Amino acid sequence: MSTDLKKWLSDRKIDEVECIVPDMSGVARGKVLPTQKFLRGLEAKSLAIPEAIFSMTVTGGYPEETDAFLDPAEKDVVMVPDPETIRVVPWYEEPTAQIICDCYHFYGDEVSISPRYVLKRVLKAFEERGMKPIIAPELEFYLVAKNTDPDNPLEPPIGRSGRPERASNAFGIDAINEFDPLIEDLYDYCEAMDIDADTMSHESGPAQLEMNFNHGYPLELADQAFLFKRTLRETALKHGVYGTFMAKPMGNHPGSAMHIHQSIIDIKTGENLFADPDGENSKMFLNYIGGLQRYLPAAMPLLAPNMNSYRRLQPWSDAPINMHWSLDNRTVGLRQPNGPPSARRIENRIPGADANPYLSIAASLACGLLGIIEEIEPTAPIVGSGYDRAHSLPRHIHEALAKFQRCKPLKDLLGEEFSAAVLAVKEAEWDAYQTVISAWEREHLLLNV
Repeated sequence: MSTDLKKWLSDRKIDEVECIVPDMSGVARGKVLPTQKFLRGLEAKSLAIPEAIFSMTVTGGYPEETDAFLDPAEKDVVMVPDPETIRVVPWYEEPTAQIICDCYHFYGDEVSISPRYVLKRVLKAFEERGMKPIIAPELEFYLVAKNTDPDNPLEPPIGRSGRPERASNAFGIDAINEFDPLIEDLYDYCEAMDIDADTMSHESGPAQLEMNFNHGYPLELADQAFLFKRTLRETALKHGVYGTFMAKPMGNHPGSAMHIHQSIIDIKTGENLFADPDGENSKMFLNYIGGLQRYLPAAMPLLAPNMNSYRRLQPWSDAPINMHWSLDNRTVGLRQPNGPPSARRIENRIPGADANPYLSIAASLACGLLGIIEEIEPTAPIVGSGYDRAHSLPRHIHEALAKFQRCKPLKDLLGEEFSAAVLAVKEAEWDAYQTVISAWEREHLLLNV
């Protein structure tokens, strides 16, 4: 395969190669190498990187206690590029490629705390049972004016009209055309990178947009979502604004989600296993929903991984607050879209746009698989608004971590070392967050208490 990569790079006259891996937060980390050095490292299996990057917090720090998942010697691991993921990076003037890597210990085992490995581990559990998941993510994001002082609130950017958006404009055609030059470049970049971006629409927030991806195999879609986030941010910078996937960037506007549509097909026949021959919901479909209902609350550190994530999950805010399910109902956590039996699927509306796509997809699929294995019966689908029911999802990251810590079936499926790493990283982030005093606290507590 190195011969094929060499030809691919030569045909495109690539000068540099970015070897990238997603860390726990979904940040692209790795190395940039001249093409010839990359090829020599590929042949010698010497593309090394510290294993500790997979335990890095979103603030750039590390947990204090890592013995449960890291070698205390802080050793290197080997980056092994996945040839299927090589792409041209279209925003550089110098011909540059990027390739996503898996990471292996020098003795041969894949790094168990790598997010990409965790997703592959879950997919293998489906494969061993003759099943293949199919997913389609929907990623929401905001365009915002450049903000160089984190103490200042974010503001909507100026569009072609010369005015910022201030009100809700869901599905507004003229509203989305405010940023047409940026969107045209975004689609061009996606096409150049083989990112299967489909439909874009304007969401409820000012300059809040959503990109839908065509359905496909989870690992490929996770790769695309990971690369799309980087692509959107680079495109926005080219046009003088920021693109952000924060779950709740503006306090008085809806947050951004990563909805995940999911179905399961038979590996041999390709038939959708979520529908019976008569077109009704299959037992497997209902058990899958039952698994999501039981286990997704414990998986919240992977679906809502940051302190800011829980600001999004509020009533009447285009985000769910509980685990009810219903047919074509956007107020619940689990929505069954309308469609023919061949397209029978469930939409998990809980993950935030800030979640690592590998981990949110892995967690969602793992919870559904546990439902199939344990034959969990779901509650009855509700009629009416999910906001009329109790708020049953965790309200902050500490509550979510406690649920995750107690959930042995989910931790076993995701991997013991990875689960320990999640707890350590998120606890370290919580500790860092606790050192920051907010403007709200200074405003209301400084002279009043």
